[in-house]
Amino acid sequence: MSGSSDEESRMRRVVVTGMGAIAPVGNSVAEVWEAVKKGVSGIGPITRFDASQLPCRLAGEALSFDPLKCMDRKEVRRTDLFSQFGIAGSVEAVADSGLELEKEDLTRFGVVIGSGIGGFATMDEEHTALVLKGPGRVSPFVIPMLIINMVAGLVAIRFKMRGPNFSVVTACASGAHAIGEAFRLVQNGDADVMVAGGAEAAITAFGYAGFCNMGALSTRNEEGPGASCPFDARRDGFVMGEGAGIVILEELEHARARGARIHAEVAGYGMSADAHHMTAPDPQGEGAALAMTMALKESGMEAAEIGYINAHGTSTQLNDKAETLAVKKVFAEHAHNIPISSTKSMTGHMLGASGALEFVISILAIKDGYLPPTINYRQVDPACDLNYIPNQGIKKEIEAAMSNSFGFGGHNAVLVARKWQTSGKKN
Repeated sequence: MSGSSDEESRMRRVVVTGMGAIAPVGNSVAEVWEAVKKGVSGIGPITRFDASQLPCRLAGEALSFDPLKCMDRKEVRRTDLFSQFGIAGSVEAVADSGLELEKEDLTRFGVVIGSGIGGFATMDEEHTALVLKGPGRVSPFVIPMLIINMVAGLVAIRFKMRGPNFSVVTACASGAHAIGEAFRLVQNGDADVMVAGGAEAAITAFGYAGFCNMGALSTRNEEGPGASCPFDARRDGFVMGEGAGIVILEELEHARARGARIHAEVAGYGMSADAHHMTAPDPQGEGAALAMTMALKESGMEAAEIGYINAHGTSTQLNDKAETLAVKKVFAEHAHNIPISSTKSMTGHMLGASGALEFVISILAIKDGYLPPTINYRQVDPACDLNYIPNQGIKKEIEAAMSNSFGFGGHNAVLVARKWQTSGKKN
Protein backbone atom coordinates (compact mmCIF):
# COMPACT_ATOMS: atom_id res chain seq x y z
CA MET A 1 0.00 0.00 0.00
CA SER A 2 1.06 3.57 -0.54
CA GLY A 3 1.89 5.76 2.47
CA SER A 4 4.05 5.18 5.51
CA SER A 5 1.77 5.00 8.54
CA ASP A 6 2.38 2.42 11.28
CA GLU A 7 -0.98 0.84 10.49
CA GLU A 8 -0.05 0.33 6.84
CA SER A 9 3.35 -1.10 7.76
CA ARG A 10 1.68 -3.71 9.95
CA MET A 11 -0.58 -4.91 7.14
CA ARG A 12 0.39 -8.39 6.05
CA ARG A 13 0.70 -9.27 2.39
CA VAL A 14 -1.72 -11.82 0.96
CA VAL A 15 -1.12 -14.15 -1.96
CA VAL A 16 -3.22 -16.65 -3.88
CA THR A 17 -1.80 -20.18 -3.65
CA GLY A 18 -4.73 -22.29 -4.84
CA MET A 19 -7.70 -22.01 -7.19
CA GLY A 20 -10.78 -24.07 -8.01
CA ALA A 21 -13.58 -23.61 -10.53
CA ILE A 22 -16.87 -25.11 -11.66
CA ALA A 23 -18.64 -23.40 -14.57
CA PRO A 24 -20.80 -24.05 -17.63
CA VAL A 25 -17.59 -24.27 -19.67
CA GLY A 26 -15.66 -26.69 -17.47
CA ASN A 27 -15.29 -28.52 -14.16
CA SER A 28 -11.78 -27.42 -13.22
CA VAL A 29 -9.61 -24.34 -13.46
CA ALA A 30 -7.74 -25.84 -16.42
CA GLU A 31 -10.94 -26.69 -18.32
CA VAL A 32 -12.52 -23.31 -17.66
CA TRP A 33 -9.43 -21.39 -18.69
CA GLU A 34 -8.95 -23.36 -21.89
CA ALA A 35 -12.57 -22.74 -22.89
CA VAL A 36 -12.50 -19.05 -22.01
CA LYS A 37 -9.27 -18.50 -23.92
CA LYS A 38 -10.85 -20.06 -27.00
CA GLY A 39 -14.08 -18.08 -26.67
CA VAL A 40 -16.23 -21.16 -26.09
CA SER A 41 -19.78 -20.54 -24.88
CA GLY A 42 -21.44 -22.71 -22.25
CA ILE A 43 -24.91 -21.30 -22.95
CA GLY A 44 -27.69 -23.41 -24.44
CA PRO A 45 -31.33 -24.47 -23.99
CA ILE A 46 -32.42 -25.10 -20.40
CA THR A 47 -32.50 -28.80 -19.50
CA ARG A 48 -33.16 -28.60 -15.73
CA PHE A 49 -36.88 -27.96 -16.10
CA ASP A 50 -39.55 -27.30 -18.72
CA ALA A 51 -38.94 -23.69 -19.75
CA SER A 52 -41.36 -23.68 -22.69
CA GLN A 53 -43.69 -21.13 -21.06
CA LEU A 54 -40.92 -18.68 -20.17
CA PRO A 55 -39.69 -15.77 -22.29
CA CYS A 56 -36.07 -16.81 -21.55
CA ARG A 57 -35.28 -20.44 -22.28
CA LEU A 58 -31.47 -20.31 -22.20
CA ALA A 59 -28.95 -20.92 -19.43
CA GLY A 60 -25.34 -21.73 -18.76
CA GLU A 61 -25.69 -25.09 -17.02
CA ALA A 62 -22.78 -27.06 -15.59
CA LEU A 63 -24.10 -30.14 -17.37
CA SER A 64 -21.08 -32.41 -16.92
CA PHE A 65 -20.58 -31.69 -13.22
CA ASP A 66 -20.44 -34.87 -11.11
CA PRO A 67 -20.56 -34.29 -7.34
CA LEU A 68 -19.66 -37.93 -6.71
CA LYS A 69 -16.08 -37.11 -7.67
CA CYS A 70 -15.67 -35.34 -4.35
CA MET A 71 -18.64 -36.47 -2.21
CA ASP A 72 -20.34 -39.74 -1.35
CA ARG A 73 -23.95 -40.43 -2.32
CA LYS A 74 -25.28 -39.78 1.17
CA GLU A 75 -23.71 -36.33 1.29
CA VAL A 76 -24.97 -35.53 -2.21
CA ARG A 77 -28.55 -36.36 -1.16
CA ARG A 78 -28.25 -34.03 1.83
CA THR A 79 -26.78 -31.00 0.07
CA ASP A 80 -28.09 -28.51 -2.44
CA LEU A 81 -26.33 -28.16 -5.78
CA PHE A 82 -24.86 -24.79 -4.81
CA SER A 83 -23.09 -26.41 -1.85
CA GLN A 84 -21.87 -29.22 -4.09
CA PHE A 85 -20.35 -26.66 -6.45
CA GLY A 86 -18.67 -24.86 -3.54
CA ILE A 87 -17.29 -28.05 -2.05
CA ALA A 88 -15.95 -29.25 -5.41
CA GLY A 89 -14.26 -25.92 -6.07
CA SER A 90 -12.76 -25.92 -2.58
CA VAL A 91 -11.42 -29.45 -2.95
CA GLU A 92 -9.67 -28.44 -6.16
CA ALA A 93 -8.32 -25.23 -4.64
CA VAL A 94 -6.92 -26.94 -1.54
CA ALA A 95 -5.28 -29.62 -3.69
CA ASP A 96 -3.86 -26.94 -5.99
CA SER A 97 -2.38 -25.07 -3.00
CA GLY A 98 -0.27 -28.05 -1.92
CA LEU A 99 -1.17 -27.43 1.72
CA GLU A 100 -0.46 -30.34 4.05
CA LEU A 101 -3.30 -29.70 6.47
CA GLU A 102 -2.17 -32.29 9.01
CA LYS A 103 0.92 -30.15 9.62
CA GLU A 104 -0.95 -26.88 10.07
CA ASP A 105 -2.62 -25.04 12.95
CA LEU A 106 -6.15 -25.20 11.58
CA THR A 107 -7.43 -22.68 14.12
CA ARG A 108 -5.66 -20.18 11.83
CA PHE A 109 -7.46 -21.47 8.72
CA GLY A 110 -10.90 -20.14 7.80
CA VAL A 111 -13.60 -20.15 5.13
CA VAL A 112 -15.67 -17.34 3.59
CA ILE A 113 -17.85 -18.45 0.69
CA GLY A 114 -20.72 -16.31 -0.55
CA SER A 115 -23.86 -16.94 -2.55
CA GLY A 116 -26.56 -14.65 -3.84
CA ILE A 117 -29.46 -17.02 -3.28
CA GLY A 118 -28.24 -20.33 -1.82
CA GLY A 119 -30.34 -23.46 -2.05
CA PHE A 120 -32.86 -22.26 -4.62
CA ALA A 121 -33.52 -25.71 -6.06
CA THR A 122 -34.16 -27.08 -2.59
CA MET A 123 -36.59 -24.24 -1.81
CA ASP A 124 -38.40 -24.83 -5.08
CA GLU A 125 -38.65 -28.61 -4.74
CA GLU A 126 -39.55 -28.72 -1.05
CA HIS A 127 -42.19 -26.02 -1.31
CA THR A 128 -43.78 -28.01 -4.12
CA ALA A 129 -43.74 -31.07 -1.86
CA LEU A 130 -45.40 -29.06 0.91
CA VAL A 131 -48.19 -27.80 -1.37
CA LEU A 132 -48.87 -31.07 -3.16
CA LYS A 133 -48.19 -33.68 -0.46
CA GLY A 134 -48.36 -31.90 2.88
CA PRO A 135 -45.86 -30.90 5.57
CA GLY A 136 -44.93 -34.47 6.42
CA ARG A 137 -43.26 -34.85 3.03
CA VAL A 138 -40.87 -31.93 3.46
CA SER A 139 -37.30 -33.15 3.89
CA PRO A 140 -35.80 -32.90 7.39
CA PHE A 141 -32.66 -31.61 5.65
CA VAL A 142 -34.43 -28.72 3.93
CA ILE A 143 -33.07 -26.01 6.23
CA PRO A 144 -29.38 -26.99 6.17
CA MET A 145 -29.70 -27.61 2.43
CA LEU A 146 -30.99 -24.15 1.58
CA ILE A 147 -29.23 -21.77 3.99
CA ILE A 148 -26.42 -19.82 2.35
CA ASN A 149 -23.85 -20.24 5.14
CA MET A 150 -23.96 -24.03 4.88
CA VAL A 151 -21.43 -24.21 2.04
CA ALA A 152 -18.81 -22.45 4.19
CA GLY A 153 -19.70 -24.71 7.10
CA LEU A 154 -19.41 -27.88 5.04
CA VAL A 155 -16.03 -26.87 3.62
CA ALA A 156 -14.76 -26.17 7.13
CA ILE A 157 -16.07 -29.54 8.33
CA ARG A 158 -14.38 -31.35 5.46
CA PHE A 159 -10.98 -29.80 6.09
CA LYS A 160 -11.30 -29.30 9.90
CA MET A 161 -10.68 -25.56 9.52
CA ARG A 162 -11.65 -23.88 12.78
CA GLY A 163 -10.80 -20.25 12.04
CA PRO A 164 -13.12 -17.47 10.85
CA ASN A 165 -16.13 -18.89 9.04
CA PHE A 166 -19.06 -17.06 7.50
CA SER A 167 -20.86 -16.28 4.26
CA VAL A 168 -21.42 -13.06 2.35
CA VAL A 169 -24.74 -12.26 0.67
CA THR A 170 -24.58 -9.26 -1.67
CA ALA A 171 -26.35 -10.66 -4.72
CA CYS A 172 -24.03 -10.73 -7.73
CA ALA A 173 -21.14 -9.23 -5.74
CA SER A 174 -21.17 -12.02 -3.13
CA GLY A 175 -18.19 -14.00 -4.41
CA ALA A 176 -16.01 -10.92 -4.81
CA HIS A 177 -16.99 -9.59 -1.39
CA ALA A 178 -16.20 -13.00 0.14
CA ILE A 179 -12.70 -12.91 -1.32
CA GLY A 180 -12.25 -9.29 -0.24
CA GLU A 181 -13.35 -9.97 3.33
CA ALA A 182 -11.16 -13.09 3.55
CA PHE A 183 -8.28 -10.96 2.24
CA ARG A 184 -8.88 -8.50 5.09
CA LEU A 185 -8.86 -11.30 7.68
CA VAL A 186 -5.45 -12.52 6.53
CA GLN A 187 -4.13 -8.99 6.02
CA ASN A 188 -5.12 -7.99 9.56
CA GLY A 189 -3.72 -11.13 11.21
CA ASP A 190 -6.99 -12.86 12.10
CA ALA A 191 -6.08 -15.89 9.98
CA ASP A 192 -3.12 -17.22 8.03
CA VAL A 193 -5.04 -19.07 5.32
CA MET A 194 -8.56 -18.59 4.00
CA VAL A 195 -10.67 -20.56 1.54
CA ALA A 196 -12.77 -17.91 -0.20
CA GLY A 197 -15.13 -17.47 -3.12
CA GLY A 198 -18.69 -17.94 -4.27
CA ALA A 199 -21.12 -20.67 -5.31
CA GLU A 200 -24.51 -20.50 -7.03
CA ALA A 201 -27.12 -22.84 -8.48
CA ALA A 202 -30.22 -20.77 -9.24
CA ILE A 203 -31.32 -22.27 -12.55
CA THR A 204 -34.78 -23.33 -11.38
CA ALA A 205 -38.32 -22.71 -12.62
CA PHE A 206 -39.01 -20.45 -9.63
CA GLY A 207 -35.83 -18.46 -10.15
CA TYR A 208 -36.36 -18.04 -13.85
CA ALA A 209 -39.98 -16.97 -13.41
CA GLY A 210 -38.85 -14.23 -11.05
CA PHE A 211 -35.96 -12.97 -13.17
CA CYS A 212 -38.03 -13.14 -16.36
CA ASN A 213 -40.95 -11.25 -14.87
CA MET A 214 -38.67 -8.42 -13.76
CA GLY A 215 -37.26 -8.20 -17.30
CA ALA A 216 -33.67 -9.05 -16.34
CA LEU A 217 -33.06 -11.98 -18.72
CA SER A 218 -32.41 -12.06 -22.43
CA THR A 219 -35.31 -13.21 -24.58
CA ARG A 220 -33.20 -13.72 -27.70
CA ASN A 221 -33.64 -17.48 -27.53
CA GLU A 222 -33.02 -17.91 -31.24
CA GLU A 223 -29.46 -16.65 -30.69
CA GLY A 224 -28.60 -19.59 -28.44
CA PRO A 225 -24.94 -19.25 -27.37
CA GLY A 226 -24.95 -15.73 -28.82
CA ALA A 227 -27.64 -14.36 -26.50
CA SER A 228 -25.19 -13.05 -23.92
CA CYS A 229 -23.50 -10.13 -25.70
CA PRO A 230 -22.08 -7.66 -23.17
CA PHE A 231 -21.48 -4.09 -24.35
CA ASP A 232 -23.06 -4.89 -27.73
CA ALA A 233 -25.91 -2.64 -28.86
CA ARG A 234 -28.16 -5.71 -29.27
CA ARG A 235 -27.96 -6.73 -25.60
CA ASP A 236 -31.32 -7.20 -23.90
CA GLY A 237 -30.58 -8.95 -20.60
CA PHE A 238 -28.32 -11.51 -19.01
CA VAL A 239 -28.33 -15.28 -19.33
CA MET A 240 -28.04 -17.11 -16.04
CA GLY A 241 -25.12 -19.41 -15.33
CA GLU A 242 -24.07 -21.52 -12.36
CA GLY A 243 -21.01 -22.91 -10.64
CA ALA A 244 -18.32 -21.80 -8.21
CA GLY A 245 -15.02 -19.96 -8.02
CA ILE A 246 -12.73 -20.59 -5.06
CA VAL A 247 -9.28 -19.29 -4.10
CA ILE A 248 -6.85 -20.04 -1.30
CA LEU A 249 -5.62 -16.79 0.23
CA GLU A 250 -2.44 -17.12 2.26
CA GLU A 251 -0.24 -14.80 4.27
CA LEU A 252 2.95 -14.30 2.29
CA GLU A 253 5.47 -15.49 4.89
CA HIS A 254 3.35 -18.55 5.64
CA ALA A 255 3.35 -19.39 1.94
CA ARG A 256 7.09 -18.78 1.61
CA ALA A 257 7.89 -20.91 4.65
CA ARG A 258 6.32 -23.97 3.06
CA GLY A 259 7.66 -23.27 -0.42
CA ALA A 260 4.22 -22.69 -1.90
CA ARG A 261 3.64 -21.89 -5.55
CA ILE A 262 2.19 -18.39 -5.68
CA HIS A 263 -0.31 -17.62 -8.44
CA ALA A 264 -0.62 -13.88 -7.75
CA GLU A 265 -0.79 -11.29 -5.00
CA VAL A 266 -4.04 -9.70 -3.87
CA ALA A 267 -3.12 -6.05 -4.20
CA GLY A 268 -6.34 -4.18 -3.51
CA TYR A 269 -9.99 -4.40 -2.53
CA GLY A 270 -12.66 -1.73 -2.73
CA MET A 271 -16.34 -1.78 -1.84
CA SER A 272 -19.13 0.76 -1.96
CA ALA A 273 -22.87 1.26 -2.34
CA ASP A 274 -24.74 2.95 -5.15
CA ALA A 275 -27.48 4.03 -2.72
CA HIS A 276 -29.63 4.47 -5.81
CA HIS A 277 -32.13 1.70 -6.64
CA MET A 278 -33.03 -1.90 -5.74
CA THR A 279 -31.99 -3.38 -9.06
CA ALA A 280 -30.76 -0.64 -11.39
CA PRO A 281 -27.17 0.65 -11.15
CA ASP A 282 -26.38 4.29 -10.60
CA PRO A 283 -26.66 5.55 -14.20
CA GLN A 284 -23.54 7.67 -13.77
CA GLY A 285 -21.51 4.76 -12.38
CA GLU A 286 -20.59 6.69 -9.24
CA GLY A 287 -20.74 3.76 -6.82
CA ALA A 288 -18.81 1.46 -9.13
CA ALA A 289 -16.20 4.15 -9.71
CA LEU A 290 -15.79 4.64 -5.96
CA ALA A 291 -15.09 0.95 -5.38
CA MET A 292 -12.65 0.85 -8.30
CA THR A 293 -10.85 3.92 -6.99
CA MET A 294 -10.53 2.40 -3.53
CA ALA A 295 -9.11 -0.86 -4.87
CA LEU A 296 -6.66 0.97 -7.10
CA LYS A 297 -5.53 3.23 -4.24
CA GLU A 298 -4.89 0.30 -1.92
CA SER A 299 -2.84 -1.45 -4.59
CA GLY A 300 -0.45 1.51 -4.64
CA MET A 301 -0.37 1.34 -8.42
CA GLU A 302 -0.96 3.96 -11.04
CA ALA A 303 -3.93 3.61 -13.36
CA ALA A 304 -1.65 2.80 -16.29
CA GLU A 305 -0.34 -0.27 -14.44
CA ILE A 306 -3.72 -2.01 -14.66
CA GLY A 307 -3.35 -4.06 -17.83
CA TYR A 308 -6.77 -5.73 -17.92
CA ILE A 309 -10.24 -5.36 -16.46
CA ASN A 310 -12.59 -8.30 -16.14
CA ALA A 311 -15.83 -6.35 -16.29
CA HIS A 312 -19.06 -7.12 -14.50
CA GLY A 313 -20.50 -6.83 -18.03
CA THR A 314 -23.88 -8.48 -17.61
CA SER A 315 -25.27 -7.82 -21.11
CA THR A 316 -27.99 -5.56 -19.76
CA GLN A 317 -28.53 -2.11 -21.18
CA LEU A 318 -28.12 -0.24 -17.89
CA ASN A 319 -25.20 -2.13 -16.35
CA ASP A 320 -22.89 -2.08 -19.35
CA LYS A 321 -23.39 1.64 -19.96
CA ALA A 322 -22.91 2.52 -16.27
CA GLU A 323 -19.80 0.36 -15.96
CA THR A 324 -18.30 1.99 -19.04
CA LEU A 325 -18.84 5.40 -17.45
CA ALA A 326 -17.28 4.19 -14.20
CA VAL A 327 -14.14 3.00 -15.98
CA LYS A 328 -13.82 6.39 -17.66
CA LYS A 329 -14.22 8.21 -14.34
CA VAL A 330 -11.46 6.17 -12.70
CA PHE A 331 -8.98 5.78 -15.53
CA ALA A 332 -9.58 9.03 -17.43
CA GLU A 333 -7.48 9.17 -20.62
CA HIS A 334 -6.10 5.68 -19.92
CA ALA A 335 -9.59 4.12 -20.08
CA HIS A 336 -9.43 3.66 -23.84
CA ASN A 337 -6.06 1.89 -23.54
CA ILE A 338 -7.14 -0.81 -21.09
CA PRO A 339 -8.28 -4.12 -22.59
CA ILE A 340 -11.61 -5.05 -20.99
CA SER A 341 -13.69 -8.17 -21.38
CA SER A 342 -16.80 -9.74 -19.95
CA THR A 343 -16.38 -13.49 -19.64
CA LYS A 344 -20.10 -13.67 -18.83
CA SER A 345 -20.47 -13.73 -22.61
CA MET A 346 -19.28 -17.35 -22.28
CA THR A 347 -20.26 -18.50 -18.78
CA GLY A 348 -23.48 -16.57 -18.43
CA HIS A 349 -24.09 -14.64 -15.22
CA MET A 350 -23.28 -16.95 -12.31
CA LEU A 351 -24.80 -14.48 -9.82
CA GLY A 352 -23.06 -14.87 -6.44
CA ALA A 353 -20.33 -17.07 -7.93
CA SER A 354 -19.52 -14.75 -10.83
CA GLY A 355 -17.11 -12.37 -9.10
CA ALA A 356 -15.10 -15.23 -7.62
CA LEU A 357 -14.78 -17.10 -10.90
CA GLU A 358 -13.87 -13.88 -12.69
CA PHE A 359 -11.15 -13.17 -10.12
CA VAL A 360 -9.71 -16.62 -10.91
CA ILE A 361 -9.87 -15.79 -14.62
CA SER A 362 -8.15 -12.45 -13.98
CA ILE A 363 -5.29 -14.21 -12.19
CA LEU A 364 -4.96 -16.67 -15.06
CA ALA A 365 -4.82 -13.76 -17.52
CA ILE A 366 -1.88 -12.35 -15.57
CA LYS A 367 -0.10 -15.70 -15.30
CA ASP A 368 -0.65 -16.78 -18.87
CA GLY A 369 -0.18 -13.43 -20.57
CA TYR A 370 -3.46 -13.91 -22.38
CA LEU A 371 -6.54 -11.71 -22.15
CA PRO A 372 -9.84 -13.50 -22.84
CA PRO A 373 -12.41 -12.06 -25.25
CA THR A 374 -15.92 -10.74 -25.02
CA ILE A 375 -17.60 -13.04 -27.51
CA ASN A 376 -20.77 -12.24 -29.48
CA TYR A 377 -19.65 -8.63 -29.94
CA ARG A 378 -20.98 -7.50 -33.32
CA GLN A 379 -22.76 -4.15 -33.08
CA VAL A 380 -21.11 -1.13 -31.49
CA ASP A 381 -23.07 0.85 -28.92
CA PRO A 382 -21.93 4.51 -28.89
CA ALA A 383 -22.51 4.55 -25.12
CA CYS A 384 -20.04 1.65 -24.72
CA ASP A 385 -16.95 2.82 -26.58
CA LEU A 386 -14.00 1.15 -24.82
CA ASN A 387 -11.82 -1.80 -25.90
CA TYR A 388 -13.87 -4.86 -24.95
CA ILE A 389 -11.49 -7.39 -26.63
CA PRO A 390 -14.14 -8.34 -29.20
CA ASN A 391 -14.52 -12.01 -30.11
CA GLN A 392 -10.84 -12.98 -30.09
CA GLY A 393 -8.54 -13.02 -27.06
CA ILE A 394 -5.13 -11.38 -27.23
CA LYS A 395 -1.67 -12.34 -26.05
CA LYS A 396 -0.38 -9.61 -23.78
CA GLU A 397 1.87 -9.61 -20.74
CA ILE A 398 0.34 -7.56 -17.94
CA GLU A 399 1.40 -6.64 -14.42
CA ALA A 400 -2.02 -6.36 -12.80
CA ALA A 401 -5.73 -6.95 -13.40
CA MET A 402 -8.93 -5.56 -11.92
CA SER A 403 -12.11 -7.59 -11.47
CA ASN A 404 -15.45 -5.76 -11.06
CA SER A 405 -18.60 -7.13 -9.43
CA PHE A 406 -21.84 -5.23 -8.83
CA GLY A 407 -24.99 -6.61 -7.23
CA PHE A 408 -28.70 -5.85 -6.87
CA GLY A 409 -29.14 -3.47 -3.97
CA GLY A 410 -26.27 -1.35 -5.24
CA HIS A 411 -23.49 -3.48 -3.75
CA ASN A 412 -20.09 -2.98 -5.42
CA ALA A 413 -16.91 -5.02 -4.93
CA VAL A 414 -13.66 -4.63 -6.84
CA LEU A 415 -10.51 -6.74 -6.55
CA VAL A 416 -7.02 -6.09 -7.92
CA ALA A 417 -4.52 -8.88 -8.47
CA ARG A 418 -0.84 -8.29 -9.20
CA LYS A 419 1.70 -10.55 -10.88
CA TRP A 420 3.80 -12.12 -8.19
CA GLN A 421 7.09 -12.40 -10.04
CA THR A 422 7.21 -8.66 -10.71
CA SER A 423 6.02 -7.31 -7.38
CA GLY A 424 9.20 -5.22 -7.44
CA LYS A 425 10.89 -4.09 -4.26
CA LYS A 426 8.08 -5.61 -2.15
CA ASN A 427 8.99 -9.10 -3.29
